[in-house]
Amino acid sequence: MLLLVTQLSFLGAADAKKKTPPQRTGLPEQIFNLAKQLGGVPLEDAGPITGQIQKLVIDHMTEWMANRTPTDVEARHELEGVFSLLHYPLDGLPATFQQLWKGQVILGVGYTLSWSAYDRQNVVAIYSSSGGKSQYVAVTNFVPHTDLHYVNLPQIAWDDMRFLVWGTRTGKSQDRISVALYSFDGKNLKSLWQSQDIYDGRMDVVKDKVIIRYLKEDEYVHAVERGKHPPRHQATYQLTAAGMQLLDDHEIPF
Repeated sequence: MLLLVTQLSFLGAADAKKKTPPQRTGLPEQIFNLAKQLGGVPLEDAGPITGQIQKLVIDHMTEWMANRTPTDVEARHELEGVFSLLHYPLDGLPATFQQLWKGQVILGVGYTLSWSAYDRQNVVAIYSSSGGKSQYVAVTNFVPHTDLHYVNLPQIAWDDMRFLVWGTRTGKSQDRISVALYSFDGKNLKSLWQSQDIYDGRMDVVKDKVIIRYLKEDEYVHAVERGKHPPRHQATYQLTAAGMQLLDDHEIPF
């Protein structure tokens, strides 16, 4: 009888251990526990959760960078650790850049949080670094449903720092890109120009011009139905002090 009671006590203790796993409290665990709640939640309704994740990430990066001037590579590696527990279909993809401006190192510390092929939330935070210290300055959310890439721009006819953000959106026969031109004056971050969902878009920056090649969706559909190639289009924009000005938009060979 004593042996049976001992065995039952042992089994009960084992079951209790299975039912009460240790709580995870580190930042990667907090991010994972929040992100897994996004399953089946459309982006339009996900704000309360993605907002919590955004605050945790920015607060962590602000504290981590406070007494250092990291490179964009170091910042990206730190973000990779923050999202290290996410796994398919959850993903946290860091995207960082740095640019020297007025004696400061300006760091863009961003990421794309995704939980399906279509539901993606972007965050771009701007930090100013000098004298071995960094401070958080501004944050924005780029176009939803896209991933995140940057293009640094030269200083030409403006005093503020400028850069392009672009991203790809899936969900149709051809991917679409969105592009935004941002201005940073040391305190404020604002969008000067934006174009969304450019069908099969491809972008190049050549000196002070931005060239975007694209298809028109209705032309593409009609051409495919007839077994032909659709016309491709090319838009050329001039970077100006006010933002971007369209110079030309014409058809080019497919």
